[in-house]
Amino acid sequence: MTVERRDTCDLLCLDLPHAEEIRAGLPELSAVEQAAAAARALGDPTRLTIAAALLTGGELCVCDASWVVGAAQNLTSHHLRQLKVAGLVSSRRDGRLVMYALTERGRVLVAAVLGQQTAPAAMAGSAQDGTEG
Repeated sequence: MTVERRDTCDLLCLDLPHAEEIRAGLPELSAVEQAAAAARALGDPTRLTIAAALLTGGELCVCDASWVVGAAQNLTSHHLRQLKVAGLVSSRRDGRLVMYALTERGRVLVAAVLGQQTAPAAMAGSAQDGTEG
């Protein structure tokens, strides 16, 4: 007969000083909500692929990003907006083109999700983070 083990304590043994120290060090709810939004944005395979293309290629317009990831321009544009809302991508206007690049936060998070130590060195300073043209 198999005994099922639960992932709970069988008795209440709260180490209150330790627990309070941890609780006091937790980030504010607004910071956690922003981090969760960023994680959700990178949770979509198409968005993560677009973000990976931006990590490697630096700054791309929708046309180039669409071709690189093999998706329709309207779909790519939609996903770029989602990444921008999450604060992972910035955009600037260059004549009739809108150029997209990862923000610093975006580069760090995408590299972490993809299991890379750091973002490619050539891309480290390619975007003007958080600005919109």
